[in-house]
Amino acid sequence: MFEFFLDRRNVGKTRRDREHLTVIGATSGDTGSAAIYGLRSKKDVSVFIMYPTGKVSTLQEAQMTTVTDENVHCLSVDGSFDDCQDLVKALFADPLVNETQRLAAVNSINWARILAQITYYFASYFSLIRSATFDPSTDHIRFITPTGNFGNVLAGFFAKRMGLPMSKSVIATNENDILHRFWQTGVYKKHCGRASPSMKEDENGAGGVKETLSPAMDILVSSNFERLLWFIAYDVYGSDRGGVRETRQAAGMKVQEWQTELKTKGEFSVEKKVLNVANANFTSERVSDAETVATIQDVYGWSNTPGTKGYILDPHSAIGMTAASRLAEAATGEHIVALSTAHPAKFSYAVELALGTEKDFHFNDILPAELVGMEDFPRRLRYIQKKDGLGSVKAIIVEEVEKEKNRTYV
Repeated sequence: MFEFFLDRRNVGKTRRDREHLTVIGATSGDTGSAAIYGLRSKKDVSVFIMYPTGKVSTLQEAQMTTVTDENVHCLSVDGSFDDCQDLVKALFADPLVNETQRLAAVNSINWARILAQITYYFASYFSLIRSATFDPSTDHIRFITPTGNFGNVLAGFFAKRMGLPMSKSVIATNENDILHRFWQTGVYKKHCGRASPSMKEDENGAGGVKETLSPAMDILVSSNFERLLWFIAYDVYGSDRGGVRETRQAAGMKVQEWQTELKTKGEFSVEKKVLNVANANFTSERVSDAETVATIQDVYGWSNTPGTKGYILDPHSAIGMTAASRLAEAATGEHIVALSTAHPAKFSYAVELALGTEKDFHFNDILPAELVGMEDFPRRLRYIQKKDGLGSVKAIIVEEVEKEKNRTYV
């Protein structure tokens, strides 16, 4: 789509009069490779993907860094996903970068990504209706979404506001459970939950992200949660305002107040009436690494799944299925849809940990042909030290974009 609109805008333009788009993104694993494969070799587009060093799976890193097209730039950042995401936000907030580069985003801070994810919920709903096991006039549906950056969950929230007849959404977290703790207490606090033996704490100490078996969810500050807070603040604090403009401003000021507290104190708390609105739309579940492994093992033994062998969950989808099992045991009478979020082949350690002793399981059986041997391919990446900060990233972007323009417009 980027290339399509650039082609239209560049009709009749030559050399340096042509518009050039600089796409930036932070990824905890999957978004990066999707963006790279979508934008590789595209005319008038440069893409820069930042990911946390050592905190994505080996195969996920290979999917990104083995793409050697000259307009693709992988930046391995010494830090967490939150550090990568902070760099992306800082780039968009930097006046000089915005003056010299035309920036676009690819991860879920881009509203277009949320729009696309809304369709998942409607597609699931209509599929249930076609199954003849769901009566929309009497039955209820609850969606469970494994989440890290809150984008997919937010998409479900908008689907409901658009009229999709669903009950509460379930936010499923791993042991980086800041969202779960918020829904329980009304306090959004940047410290980790209870650690499991399989988890390793990063260099940030007690306030840092814990490494779990589900790395795409190893996030503390969820960008899209800030968006949900704005809608909640609009509903809670806007009732005594004169008009839409004043209500929007009041909501924005309240979110800014919370975010300032988060940056300066490492936490913020909301009033009971805010938490009540949050709980009217969502519930939450926290799933440990041990429970993740147990669910992968359990589902593999189910007899009513597709294929000749057992169904293999990736660790993120297993978190959603664990939450779904809890709801099923509670016998709420609702239809439960758990969103699956990744391919198990990308997370060999977790899958092998769960199924390595199964006699019929062989990891290579689930490895797509396109990924076989990818870890041995030549790589193209640059390393970023967190201490070098935003200046280092800006310098790389300016340098590489200039090189591309010189190659393209000579």
